[in-house]
Amino acid sequence: MILTDTVIENNLIAKEYKELLRISYQSLSSDDRKLIRLAFNTSVDAHKNQRRKSGEPYVFHPIAVAKIVASKIGLDATCIASALLHDVIEDTNYNEKKIEKLFGKTICKIVIGLTKISKLKKDKNISLQAENFRKMLLTLNDDVRVILIKIADRLHNMQTLDAMPPEKQIKIASETLYIYAPIAHRIGLYDVKSELEDLGLKYTEPDMFNDIKNKIEQTKDEQGKYIKNFSRRINEKLKKEDLRFKISGRPKSIYSIRDKIIKKNISFEEIYDKFAIRIVYKSEKENEKFIAWKIYSIITDYYTPNPLRLRDWITSPRSNGYEALHITVVGPGSKWVEVQIRSERMHEIAEKGYATHFMYKQGKQTESGLEGWLNRLQEVLENSDTSALDFVEDFKLNLYATEIFVFTPQGDLKSLPKGSSALDFAFSIHTGLGLKTRGIKVNGKIVPLSHELKSGDQIEIIKSENTKPSANWLDYVITSRAKSKIRSALKEDKKLLAKEGKEILRRKLKQLKIKFDEKSINELGNYFNLKTSLDLFYRVGIGKIDNISLKKFAASNNNRIISFFRKRLTSSKEINHLENEIKTNFDQIVFGNEEEKMDFTLAKCCNPIPGDSVFGFITINEGIKIHKKDCPNSISLQSKFAYRILKSKWIDSSQEEFISIINISGIDIIGIVNEITKLISSSLNINMKKMHFDTEGNTFKGKITLKVKTKNILDKLILRLKKINGIEKVARE
Repeated sequence: MILTDTVIENNLIAKEYKELLRISYQSLSSDDRKLIRLAFNTSVDAHKNQRRKSGEPYVFHPIAVAKIVASKIGLDATCIASALLHDVIEDTNYNEKKIEKLFGKTICKIVIGLTKISKLKKDKNISLQAENFRKMLLTLNDDVRVILIKIADRLHNMQTLDAMPPEKQIKIASETLYIYAPIAHRIGLYDVKSELEDLGLKYTEPDMFNDIKNKIEQTKDEQGKYIKNFSRRINEKLKKEDLRFKISGRPKSIYSIRDKIIKKNISFEEIYDKFAIRIVYKSEKENEKFIAWKIYSIITDYYTPNPLRLRDWITSPRSNGYEALHITVVGPGSKWVEVQIRSERMHEIAEKGYATHFMYKQGKQTESGLEGWLNRLQEVLENSDTSALDFVEDFKLNLYATEIFVFTPQGDLKSLPKGSSALDFAFSIHTGLGLKTRGIKVNGKIVPLSHELKSGDQIEIIKSENTKPSANWLDYVITSRAKSKIRSALKEDKKLLAKEGKEILRRKLKQLKIKFDEKSINELGNYFNLKTSLDLFYRVGIGKIDNISLKKFAASNNNRIISFFRKRLTSSKEINHLENEIKTNFDQIVFGNEEEKMDFTLAKCCNPIPGDSVFGFITINEGIKIHKKDCPNSISLQSKFAYRILKSKWIDSSQEEFISIINISGIDIIGIVNEITKLISSSLNINMKKMHFDTEGNTFKGKITLKVKTKNILDKLILRLKKINGIEKVARE
């Protein structure tokens, strides 16, 4: 709406201000009102000459953001004032010093944090969304309120997105679905998260959005009648128990219905749980659990429950603070119905978010699940080795994961994302413990490090100072913390091996009468298709580049050949040959959890190169095409053709581990098996997959299945095993 009359505009602005004070969730003191009034006047003055794309005065935007902060998130006067001022430093003549002088350090710091997020620029080498996500979360270290206000800002931008051109709508909506909705979910802002998702879908998949919205409208009356019918039978019984309660229906969001349609490949009509019934009751905190189970008992007297669908988040609240008892029963007409049972206090937390009630209660930070989450998040953010895209994918996985609850040997309860492994648990206790994990017992039994945990498991970590993480550990874990710590450790290990490799290379080149200098290192890098000197030294250290390889290098006039090919490499045949060389000799792409190798071509829309985060897409006529994860077509392909997406990744061929079997025979001496396993696991840090020994008289025969990186490592192991007293023969199968 375009308003040209100044008087009308001023009246509307004043009306919005009164509405802001009225809908504030917090009780506002006279000092609070003065603070908000000052922020309001400052915002009106700062934005007096600005208008939005819709034509209305710009100040309507900060007022709308402040209203979301006050009502939907339930924050205090400090946050309301910060929301009113959130664009002042960025867009007007007001600077940091002036804001600090008027409002103090806390509000100034929050406004600066919001300004920093708005000014983030795109780096050509990374995904804009991914890097924005990381940088935005880094502000959590300063003040979590920055994120809460930024979410409110994004929600209002989405509510007014119609005024933007179509290309901007899709970009902003995609970013909202990718970044802001997951954060709102994790912080516990369920209503805000649902609205962000629905609005995101409205612009990214308008046909789907409108179709579901129309069908929900058409079934609204039918749902209302069903809820009344369901409630009628239990209403009287609940009242007889002197319970004060309210029963209402809550429809599922459009986005969640769309998710079910796609994931389960069903129609709208086939979704049975399009809405949930919610019972909110009054209770003192100490009686909440008792009354919840009392209501459960009354409901199940009338309606048969599904025991597999019982969720008790009162006894064990979710880590974002959500508490409720969820049950699924067979309602009237033999339909499955989800019933959410929660007290008024639980309802407030669910509606307004955990941060509101626990992070800044009475102006002091208190110990809470959210604060613990923020601390863990900060550890991951501080690990600079993780790329922005890796960080986003790891972190989003943990955002959306359902939680499980497991126990330490002492009986302490720990929450982890569903799908977490025993190794994830080790890292959740302490990084040092995770890195030194030799073995794990679950419920008293030894299990593989990759063992998936279930709620109720009790876990004991077996530690060894000689243990080091290997690259395949990354396949065993799903949590961001574990992945980042393993990556860091592997990088440190690689540096140590590279240091050894550098000295080995120095000696080898001396024997070959080649000077060890920058020129020869660069020539070697080009010859072996390596990016850095670290990669070169590392491969020498692990034996991938051996004497034979170095002699071939010395015998060739490498520079002349490279120069020749650079000048002559013009035909498509030669270019294809070079691409194949890169795939074969430098990096490879593998597919699926089993890391299969298949034929593929590189997509021209995003031109992925070795090392990029990628996915495979099965085309109809051209086989598998490899796209970058941040490819412009990524969202479209992954949302519309999820069934044709293949999990894919580049692997460094030098880092691959290969299965090898060795046969051992000799004299059966007490402790010989222990000596063999100790040498393999502790001294040489080789991964044993399987081991079997048979004895006959005073002799033994054994078969050991190993995972090794190179033949050199295996040869070294065989030599060391032959030196053990009692062993007569060691041979590869």
